[in-house]
Amino acid sequence: MLEIQRIDSGYGKIRILKDITLSIEKGEMVALVGPNGAGKTTLLKTIAGMITPSKGDILLENASIADIPPHKASAKGIAYVPEGRRVFSAMSVEENLLMGTYLKANRPYKGENLQLVYDLFPRLKERRKQIAGTLSGGEQQMLAIGRGLMMRPKLLLLDEPSLGLAPLLINSIYKVLERLNHEGTTTLLVEQNVRKALKLCKRGYVIENGEIVMQGVSEDILCDENIKCTYLGI
Repeated sequence: MLEIQRIDSGYGKIRILKDITLSIEKGEMVALVGPNGAGKTTLLKTIAGMITPSKGDILLENASIADIPPHKASAKGIAYVPEGRRVFSAMSVEENLLMGTYLKANRPYKGENLQLVYDLFPRLKERRKQIAGTLSGGEQQMLAIGRGLMMRPKLLLLDEPSLGLAPLLINSIYKVLERLNHEGTTTLLVEQNVRKALKLCKRGYVIENGEIVMQGVSEDILCDENIKCTYLGI
């Protein structure tokens, strides 16, 4: 589904990502973990077309998307759920969700997609007429994920979905992610919660200072002594 080939990327002359190579198979959920400032969000923004890499290539279903703008990346089936939720606070829950069907190709399926999101997040259905800005942090995170799912994406990019949430809400959201995984939604999950992300995903990448320093089966990463010491406090 996605193949990143030795890209460099960043902001202006500041190079954040260095020689990044990464791949995701169709239907796979892959974790990208690492500390603050490691380049996780920069990588997601680069895949989503918000930043153009200065070197290398990005392939979606074997077609290059390295130099396309965000709206064309969305049209090709990439949904980016950013860190910090960023819902339209003055609009209702349902109006926010319908913003995920702004692409002409998705409009005929908006009713079907709404039912899918409400099935995944019953709380959003209960609050569908409520103004989004009055929702709790966890509900806003559900809304942000639901809005991304409204376009039935080929590739879902999730940036820190558990950030700042209470443990019960984190567990609720991770149950939804587990269901999406079982249903074959191709996902790149960025998380600081290393243990939880790698327990959900079968495979993962560890990024530090803009470079991939480890990759492989999640169990192997979790058992690595350096990972246990650096990220898990063991």
